[in-house]
Amino acid sequence: MVFSPKYRGKILVGDVALALEGIIRKICKEMKIEIIDMAVNVDHVHLFIEYPPKYSVSFMAKRIKGRGSRELREAFPHLKEWCGKGLWAPSCFHGSVGHGWEVVERYIQNQEAPNAKSLYTGSVL
Repeated sequence: MVFSPKYRGKILVGDVALALEGIIRKICKEMKIEIIDMAVNVDHVHLFIEYPPKYSVSFMAKRIKGRGSRELREAFPHLKEWCGKGLWAPSCFHGSVGHGWEVVERYIQNQEAPNAKSLYTGSVL
């Protein structure tokens, strides 16, 4: 699953990126979703998961994006000023993998190093 902030804003940096990773891990644990790999980049999130068949992919995306948006905007008021009611772009990429997990894991691991140590400069676009 890959999703990004509205306008592909480069807002997932510093404490925001760390908080988002924690929020996603918490949501997935509550839903019994196993995170195989995750990368939070400045302008998008890659999430490689194994999930119970009782959930649809769209339900999981809605839950992760909705709750993630709400919790991040509560914790970081500057995000509320930037994006208003919702943090994420309305679309999301979902793909499935049967065999060949290694290829997907390698792809996610070879993404730009997550920018959790970057400083928020106030510029989001």
